[in-house]
Formats: sequence, structure tokens, C-alpha cells
Amino acid sequence: MHHDPQFYRIRNHLIILPVVAGAHLVAQRIAARIPGAIAVPYLDDGVSGKEDEAMTDRVLIGAASAPNVAAVLLVNQANDGRDSHIAHEALLRTPGRPISTMSIEACGGSVKAIAQGTTLAGALADAIAKAEREEFPVSELIMAAECGGSDATSGMASNPVVGVCADILIDFGGTVCFSETTEMMGAEHILARRACNEEVARRIIEIVANVEKAANAVGATVAGGNPTPGNMAGGLSTIEEKSLGCILKGGTRPVQGVLDFAQPITGKGLWLMDTPGHDAVSVSAKAAGGSHLNIFTTGRGSPLGNAIQPVMKVCANAATVAKMSDNFDFSAAPIISGLATKEAMGQDLYRLMIAVCSGQLAAAEAIGHYEFAIHHIGILD
Repeated sequence: MHHDPQFYRIRNHLIILPVVAGAHLVAQRIAARIPGAIAVPYLDDGVSGKEDEAMTDRVLIGAASAPNVAAVLLVNQANDGRDSHIAHEALLRTPGRPISTMSIEACGGSVKAIAQGTTLAGALADAIAKAEREEFPVSELIMAAECGGSDATSGMASNPVVGVCADILIDFGGTVCFSETTEMMGAEHILARRACNEEVARRIIEIVANVEKAANAVGATVAGGNPTPGNMAGGLSTIEEKSLGCILKGGTRPVQGVLDFAQPITGKGLWLMDTPGHDAVSVSAKAAGGSHLNIFTTGRGSPLGNAIQPVMKVCANAATVAKMSDNFDFSAAPIISGLATKEAMGQDLYRLMIAVCSGQLAAAEAIGHYEFAIHHIGILD
């Protein structure tokens, strides 16, 4: 674990961050030349208006200032100052962090940009190479929780186990953030009862209602696409059933507030972030918000990782664990077979989380799953 004046961090990443999709390839080529550097994927601009552009900027700024990121090279396509803007805003959050900027246009094309970027990234790598590991209190840890590819075992075992882990961390003074507003429909009243005050309760009801309104505006409903065919094949019958399982990963502690997409997570306790159910987008939002790692439950199986934080995989479906064992960190299947309780397994998961925070690689990290995605306003999932 590393510490800088702004953040405790559990990884010491140098990221190569394209600020537009046209810079993606150059960022990938630069990272390939610097041992340990990670190129953050950015394949789809898709920006539609000022509000959407502001959301995209918020994610990029969050990625550049994320706690596990020790240094950043921002790669732009045009010489329009977008890279400098992202750098400026990130440095307001993390003063002193090594951040360099460049544009392909200013370099004179992709080949020259790769060469110059390699030089810049090499200097950044040298700047962070001497960071020393040190302990920090678990009360400073921010855990994110996610579920994807859910089946009947998700709500029965995996999500409750993550919920126990979340409660333990919060009771030690830490922070937990969960999300996926589209998958809270039918269970929002339960979350609202756990709100710390009436305003938070109102916001919980509001964000779920807004999702349905957005779907109706384009002639659709959330229930029309949820549960997914995979969810139904795994034993989930309705969006309400899926939602009742989904919210369990947030544990049982009071909800302290509702955050916008990729908004910085600044408080203690349990927080709800307003995101769609799309796994890569939702994980990336909480990573950009400042979480250190994500504990991700799945019943059907998912290899998803993230470019700026470890993603731990939990599964309670014994058949899926056997089939995709390389992708999982923790099996909650003993709960389904009656051999363990959620409380005992939640404590085991908490200990494993601390080990990952202390340097043990999550399965997705070890394989090299460094996904990242940005939500665009007007796109439903």
C-alpha cells in the first residue's frame, strides 16, 4: 500500500490515458513500450451535447486523479487543449501528482507521437519507481460493489456475502459504494427505508423513477430488457426479483447519500452511485469516483476487470466456478450446498480483500483484464 499527500493507494499505476477515441491506438503503443504501464481503453467518443461532454470529462478527470494512479500521461488527438484541461482539473484534486500531456497533432503524427510519448512515459515511470510500501488504516479504504451476469445464486449467496464484507469494512470506519440504478427497480423502497435522512430517501426514489422515465421517453421500459436472457436462464424471473438480490451487496448499514455518475466519493459509510447496469460502465464510474477496488459478483460468469483498480470476482454457482475457475477469486458455493454461512464467508472475503489491497493480484489483474468504459447520456442499459 502506498501513500501520497492526497490519497492512500493500493496500487502504484502509471496510466496512459487517451482523452478521445482517436488517441486510443497511440496510447496502447506507448504503454506497450513501458514495463508496467497500463493503457486505459477509450474506443467510443459518442458524446452528444454539453451534458454528455461534462460527464465524459468527469470520468476522465476521475481516472487521472484516482487513488491507485501514481502518474498519468494524457494523450490527445488534436492540439485543442483538451488534454491540458483534464490535467488541470485532475491536479486540483491531486496536487503534485506527476501528469504529462501530449497531442498527436502537435507531435506531427502517430509515429512521432508514439516515440515522444514513450519518452514522456519513461520519465513518469522513473518518477514513481521509488515509491515505498507502507501500512495505512483500513478506515481509509473505499470498496466498490458490483454484480453482473447474475443468476439465482447471486441473490441467495454471492451478494449477501459481499454485503457482510461491506458491513465489516464500514464498521471499521471505511467506505463502500454500490450502484446500478436500473437494477434497483422494485426494491428502491427498501433502500429508501435505510436512508440516513429524508432527503437521501427522496433521492433514492427519484433516481430509480428517472430511469423508468428515460426508458419511457424512447418507447421502452426497464423491465422490457431486464432480466436479461442470461439472467432468466440462471433462474431469475422478474426485475423485482433481480433487484432484491442486487441490493444485498450493499450490506445493511444506512445509506449516507446518492452520488452522480463518477462523482467523487468523499464521505464515510455506505454510498449509492447513480449508474446504469452495464458492468464495464458501472465499475469504471465507481473507480473514477475514487474507490480502491471492486468486489464483483456473478453467477453466469464474467471476466471483466478494470484499468485503474483490482476487480475481485465472487461466484456461488459451483458449475460456473468449475468452468471459469481462472476468473474467480472467491467461491461462495458452500452457502448453496449448506456447508457455510454468509457471515463466515463474509469474514473470509473481507480477509481476502485485505490481502488484495496489500498487493495480492486479483484474478482479473493477473490475466490482464484492464477494461474501462464511459456512459453516454441517452443510452439506456
